[in-house]
Amino acid sequence: MDGSVQHDITVGTKRGSDELFSSVSNSPYIMSTTANGNDSKKFKGDIRGPSLPSRVIHIRRLPCDITEAEVISLGLPFGDVTNLLMLKAKNQAFLEMNSEEAAQNMVGYYSTVMPVIRHQPVYVQFSNHKELKTDNSPNQERAQAALRALSSSHVDMPMAAPSTVLRVVVENLLYPVTLDALCQIFSKFGTVLRIIIFTKNNQFQALLQYSDGPSAQAAKLSLDGQNIYNGCCTLRISFSKLTSLNVKYNNEKSRDFTRPDLPSGESQPAMEHPAMATAFTAPGIISAAPYSAGTHGFPPAFALQPAVSYPYPGLTVPALPGALASLTLPAAARLGFPAIPAGHSVLLVSNLNPERVTPHCLFILFGVYGDVMRVKILFNKKENALVQMSDSTQAQLAMSHLNGQRLHGKPLRITLSKHTSVQLPREGHEDQGLTKDYSSSPLHRFKKPGSKNYSNIFPPSATLHLSNIPPSVVEEDLQRLFCSSGAAVKAFKFFQKDHKMALIQMASVEEAIESLIQFHNHDLGENHHLRVSFSKSSI
Repeated sequence: MDGSVQHDITVGTKRGSDELFSSVSNSPYIMSTTANGNDSKKFKGDIRGPSLPSRVIHIRRLPCDITEAEVISLGLPFGDVTNLLMLKAKNQAFLEMNSEEAAQNMVGYYSTVMPVIRHQPVYVQFSNHKELKTDNSPNQERAQAALRALSSSHVDMPMAAPSTVLRVVVENLLYPVTLDALCQIFSKFGTVLRIIIFTKNNQFQALLQYSDGPSAQAAKLSLDGQNIYNGCCTLRISFSKLTSLNVKYNNEKSRDFTRPDLPSGESQPAMEHPAMATAFTAPGIISAAPYSAGTHGFPPAFALQPAVSYPYPGLTVPALPGALASLTLPAAARLGFPAIPAGHSVLLVSNLNPERVTPHCLFILFGVYGDVMRVKILFNKKENALVQMSDSTQAQLAMSHLNGQRLHGKPLRITLSKHTSVQLPREGHEDQGLTKDYSSSPLHRFKKPGSKNYSNIFPPSATLHLSNIPPSVVEEDLQRLFCSSGAAVKAFKFFQKDHKMALIQMASVEEAIESLIQFHNHDLGENHHLRVSFSKSSI
């Protein structure tokens, strides 16, 4: 039988039948309650079944050059790994956790966030085996040695962590990184108590405090050197000399999750530490919407959905202690940060207003977060649409920022589509203009490598940034334009040093979204087309 045979149903992840059954044959299986290393050559994997919870985890589609340490590292954040069986010839492995609860947490987490090892999606599921029995072959001795080494370092973490505070530097900052994004990533390893982001020496940095040393140690060991996004935004992590963070404001630059009563503050966040005195006055701090962690009492600015698009209805994912239920950032990190596998860039957008939605409005809105290639509103279900972005990273950015936002009176629901591209209608088959190809559109914001638009990606907000304003256009002209749609303008301000740019504040985020859709690329005369985007600032 082919080495890539798949026998378990991946928990929480529904894939097309062509993928699930393409290599399955009717060969006999080993049927026992243990997976024995002596049978590794004839071992055929787990028979397809209901995949009841088990301490043993079946991991499939591993890279050919996978190491034992990389497999073990998939399980360590969830508990102790007690045994390992490597089946490298079949690109598979079996991991035995110390408890069924730890295994459930692991499978539950990876059912919402697909792990990727060296750009290759890996599938994690319960095994039908209840325990692992391994032999003394050279391969298994190597696996056991790696298990002892990593497990001992994991056990010794309480002694090893010099501080609960981590200093995080993000290198190669191609895409914006927000306070919320860092919280989601680092919360996987323990309870984050406080966090501060700032720019120092032209580097985006953060200070992050855990509730305990082992969590800080685990995060540093697992995340140092990893990328948040594919090929960029690399984390460099060290222990801080600080023993605690003193946060005075809960806002986009600092957060104390133990004090939801703190004010947002008109001034910049402050820390009682001299090294931070100038950090918050430096330009370039990347903003974020309020952290959507209900346990801390902060109102969600936008709903974060599980990152994989096909969870079974009603699936309850076991929550990780002190961590978020889902992590919605694409990455090349080996511990599961890519929410959308490379090559998957089509989003399913549902709960649309069928009376008002058009391909153009979705093109403009999603185009704030990436270059939209094609849009298809489904013919028989016009409340649903497919939006194809230029790559998986841009798809993830759009999904993270727009999911839950209101458009035409209804909150958007956005997930990853099973389709890898949007098909155009066949020649001679009209679809009432519901499918549009924008691959050569001049309105793409990110077609130029290194475009400054990459550093100006912000969540939807009531305040819009306007640019490319000709000298003859005055404030009254722009206010009149934005009120012409029936929306209310609350405030307006030209940039002091550059009247080609301005901020305009609408009555609500929903009005700002619809205004952006309507007036981006609006012809202002003198060969000037208005550019509209969401602003991190308010007036």
